Amino acid sequence: MHNEIERKFLVTGEYKHLAYSHSHIEQGYMATEAGKTVRFRIRGDKAYLTIKGPSKNGGMTRYEFETEIPMDDAKELMKLCMPGRIIKERWLVKSGNHTVEVDEFFGENRGLVLAEIELANEKEQYIKPDFLGEEVTGDHRYYNSHLMRRPYTTWEI
Repeated sequence: MHNEIERKFLVTGEYKHLAYSHSHIEQGYMATEAGKTVRFRIRGDKAYLTIKGPSKNGGMTRYEFETEIPMDDAKELMKLCMPGRIIKERWLVKSGNHTVEVDEFFGENRGLVLAEIELANEKEQYIKPDFLGEEVTGDHRYYNSHLMRRPYTTWEI
């Protein structure tokens, strides 16, 4: 069993000049209900099937199964997904022993920039880069599956 443990933050500062890599991501969802999701993701020249369980511990931990799938299958399966797509550019930034994944969203979620730090356990210490703002771990509005149904550009802020 694989649990994903991560902290999520709004991004308020510059990060691109610190990145050692970036890639384009498009993902679609086959199912999203009661905290469970089935998604297909195309990231660069690779494709993945990911299944996630409900969040626990304030949204920091959830079961995750992910496996690489053939690109041709991913493209066909994307056609079967629910309406709406998540389109983003992911920037990878080193911070101490961790990698911060910064997602800059496009399309109906343009203007939103989020960062995640994946941890080995819920109490693991990490270095918080200056470009990270408010922590939004566990705030369901910032889950990709929610952004697919209720895009950021439709929020009343």
